[in-house]
Amino acid sequence: MSKLFIVPTPIGNLKDMTFRAVDVLKDVDLILAEDTRTSGKLLKHYEITTQMQSHHMHNEHKMVDNLVQKLKSGIAIALISDAGTPAISDPGFLLTRACVEHHIEVDCLPGATAFVPALVNSGLPNDKFVFEGFLPVKKGRQTRLKLLAEETRTIIFYESPHKLIKTLTNFCEYFGEERPVSVSRELTKLYEETIRGTAKEVLAHYTNKPPKGEIVIIVGGNK
Repeated sequence: MSKLFIVPTPIGNLKDMTFRAVDVLKDVDLILAEDTRTSGKLLKHYEITTQMQSHHMHNEHKMVDNLVQKLKSGIAIALISDAGTPAISDPGFLLTRACVEHHIEVDCLPGATAFVPALVNSGLPNDKFVFEGFLPVKKGRQTRLKLLAEETRTIIFYESPHKLIKTLTNFCEYFGEERPVSVSRELTKLYEETIRGTAKEVLAHYTNKPPKGEIVIIVGGNK
């Protein structure tokens, strides 16, 4: 069966793996993993012995044509990332696009994605929102922030812990100190927390308490 399965994996708590995801990973011929060491722990936990191959941002461009040929030959492949749904700020888009172009069936399973619980936990409007992922580190950052300052929908960002203070400082500068912000950290894990307040208040909190772990920032839209 020529098919690419996009399989979400837990963002922290291994119990968030779905029954269907486990079945798919056991049944396919090959699993493409962002980091085989990280994914190896998950597969071992669920007694999945399917062959794994590394597929990450540094080699995905080179691998796409070969993987398309493998799929055309009649095998089933599953794509997973270290955590969450592949292609959402993770590798996966290039292979998915190539499969669509070559009329290879793609099946994306529902499952864990960090920004959904963070958005709901924030208490900010979630009927309309825009997902920004990671802001540019240098080039284009200022331009992007100026544009987003006028966005009226709730905005979702991913951020690393060592850049959180810089990003919150940018929010105070470009969005205003009173803009509502919610920061969710270590979702589904033992030390999960969500800090809500104005941009100024949340910045003060993390200035006094440097953050650790995976971070999702939710910012209220411009009123």
